[in-house]
Amino acid sequence: MGRIHVLTDQVANQIAAGEVVDRPASVVKEMLENSLDAGATRIRVDVEAGGRKLIRLEDDGCGMMRDDALLAFERHATSKIRSSDDLLTIATLGFRGEALPSIASVSRLEMTTRAEEDASGTRIEIAGGKILAVEDFSRMPGTTITLSDLFFNTPARRKFLKSETTELSHITALVTNYALAHPEKYFSLHSPSQTILEAPPVAKPAERIFQIFGKETLDHLLPVAAETQLDRSGLPEPPPWRRASDYVAPEPGHLRLKGFLSKPELQKLNRNSMYVFVNQRLVRDRLLIHAITEAYRNLLPSSSFPVVLLYLEMPPGEVDVNVHPAKTEVRFRQQGVIHDFVRDSLRNTLIQARPAAEFVAAIHNNPLASASLAAGVPTPANASSGSPTAYSPKSAARSALPSGELAALFTPANSDHSLRADGFSLSAPELAAEAVRLPFSESLPPIQTKKHSCGSISEESLAESPQPSLQSLGSLKPLGQLRESFILAVNEEGLWIIDQHVAHERVLFEKILRERETEKRERQQLLLPLLVDLTPSQMIEFATLADELVANGFEVEPFGPRTLAIKAAPAGLEGLELEHVLTEVIEQSAEERTVSLETLRTRIAASIACHAAIKVNMPLDQARMEWLLSELAKTGHPTSCPHGRPIALRYAWREIQKAFQRI
Repeated sequence: MGRIHVLTDQVANQIAAGEVVDRPASVVKEMLENSLDAGATRIRVDVEAGGRKLIRLEDDGCGMMRDDALLAFERHATSKIRSSDDLLTIATLGFRGEALPSIASVSRLEMTTRAEEDASGTRIEIAGGKILAVEDFSRMPGTTITLSDLFFNTPARRKFLKSETTELSHITALVTNYALAHPEKYFSLHSPSQTILEAPPVAKPAERIFQIFGKETLDHLLPVAAETQLDRSGLPEPPPWRRASDYVAPEPGHLRLKGFLSKPELQKLNRNSMYVFVNQRLVRDRLLIHAITEAYRNLLPSSSFPVVLLYLEMPPGEVDVNVHPAKTEVRFRQQGVIHDFVRDSLRNTLIQARPAAEFVAAIHNNPLASASLAAGVPTPANASSGSPTAYSPKSAARSALPSGELAALFTPANSDHSLRADGFSLSAPELAAEAVRLPFSESLPPIQTKKHSCGSISEESLAESPQPSLQSLGSLKPLGQLRESFILAVNEEGLWIIDQHVAHERVLFEKILRERETEKRERQQLLLPLLVDLTPSQMIEFATLADELVANGFEVEPFGPRTLAIKAAPAGLEGLELEHVLTEVIEQSAEERTVSLETLRTRIAASIACHAAIKVNMPLDQARMEWLLSELAKTGHPTSCPHGRPIALRYAWREIQKAFQRI
């Protein structure tokens, strides 16, 4: 007898279940996508014991006729593609035809469904992939799928599940993600004792953000909108039929971006707050994450990340979603074009808005400052160079933990994993590493613990207070210095505090980049060459940077096997500062083996600007302060220094009046 044999359908389905269904949240994801593809406008999810005991999803979609309902549990049975050509223009969330048979093979499943044109519905009961009952059933149009005892026949898989609270947190994040992607639809998530999420339909994404994250987060976000044309040569035409939902794909060749991005003052310690939707599909794409990171380069510290919600719409033929069993990864046909489009759109929005950091908000957004204020101790001198996060004592007090199952979800002692926004979790060591740097609540999903029952808000309430910006920097009048390190200035908007070092750093940084583009970099000859000793590996790295260093005003040549002789340097650098700049640039480049020329140029410019800028504890006369504020107002992005530290804090006139109880 031969060694090769064909697997049974049941075993094949269980193998597929291992690829598609690895935890309860995966089940919810597949069923949610089917509901959205069916045109559902109202989706309710009920879970018990973190999805181990029960998962029920009910929708008001188009439903299925009896024959279609039975076919849906056959492997690779789908209504969403018809030929191999359709794989090139997928416009639906699901298409593989593996979800339902895979889920049914590892659970006890009951499905009731009814198409609108049918007089009665159908009920199907399956256990472990075997059909137990098929009968008529009376119900409204739509579909309800109820799962119990997930992985009851695969105990090894069941052992890999985490605690009930962790699994529930994954489901919560998943439903929240889809609610953000589809603000026009109704989503609700329930446990036996709590309504975890309730998001009624709203007209605009901003209103959905208000529902889920609250007004405080919305106030720190900037809207972004852009569009461009793509090259459509060689692409097939989309099929004449469309998916059943109300999603309409963009016109051929049209690339559109809309969404929200945070001001530089709102920072996170990880990328979990970056929500990216491609044709209403939540994706985890390295290309887009890199584009977002590049948009904030020299605006945020290297260890901090922004809060971003981006909705990218493009023709289905421009993106391949058939590269991962769970459909969470995609591949773009024109990767470079899309990367640069996203990066430039976000960057231009930040430059045009020139957001200003509010004095009180800036303190709340820095965990070191918040902890110090709460403890009644001064903030460490180096706190500004840390990694601030958007933690606020006010918001922490407002989100007091309720009793019951939801309280257990957000209790650190019961959580062996921290929730990530993409539906995956941080391991216990990763969680412990983050917990020492910020309050535990920051590691949780950005979801209010209260019941989300609010409907919508008016445009007036969204814009009742103008967004603070740095457009009026040119009107500042300096009053003096605070400890010879911060400039105090006023204008019609209120009181401003400007960090003189980082302000001058931003001025020099942009000046150096302009001079580099025109190749008119100023340099100064040294009376005696400055000798700098390096390690052998640093000498090798210097060889790759030599040309760019020369273009930035350096004149450096080897002076022995491990020594460099600096004969000329950019204007403003001398002595130890000159040596520090050279070694700093070499060490940073050695840490990253693949660095683009543009990144290298900005890195060198940032290092030169930092060491050549006005220092703290340096007295400035009135004329010098006026000159610095005037030059700062001329910069393209006066929000932060090249290393991400804020430049100016505004104490608004209205806030001053409130503090003195004038209003």
